[in-house]
Amino acid sequence: MKLTEKQRRFVDYYVETGNKTEAAKKAGYSEKTAASIGDENLRKPAIKAAIDARLRELEGKRIAKADEVMQFLTSTLRGEVKEERVVVEGTGEGRSDARIITVQVSARDRLEAAKSLLKRYPMQLDAKEQKLKLQKLENEIRAATESNQAAGKEPLVRIYLPDNGRGDNA
Repeated sequence: MKLTEKQRRFVDYYVETGNKTEAAKKAGYSEKTAASIGDENLRKPAIKAAIDARLRELEGKRIAKADEVMQFLTSTLRGEVKEERVVVEGTGEGRSDARIITVQVSARDRLEAAKSLLKRYPMQLDAKEQKLKLQKLENEIRAATESNQAAGKEPLVRIYLPDNGRGDNA
């Protein structure tokens, strides 16, 4: 369903103000009926969909996406990001002048960017460490299961682990 001109203006003003009555008044509805028209408009699926679409569009422009963050972190790591700093220099006779200079981000900031990137890309060593931890847990579960079986206890839960090529599922 297409929106009328007043409805389009209502959507625009509602997104701007978040107030249905004010949006209705600004869109050109009468002062007397603005509150009820605002309620009515917000119940109409086409108007609600237009508001939701507009809010998603605005959110997309304001909130950084993952790829944008990754690009910024990479640029920071590579020293491509610059920042402005205020430098105060003495000019003699107890006077000084301040000026703004542009410098590369600090080594500490570059290191923090590297750490943030590594959190998103687990290193091969981390994968090996995780595999070793998993194997240790599997062995502990097997030992506990065998201990319960030896004691004649029935397990409350049967756990199936990958056989890891050994052919013995516990």
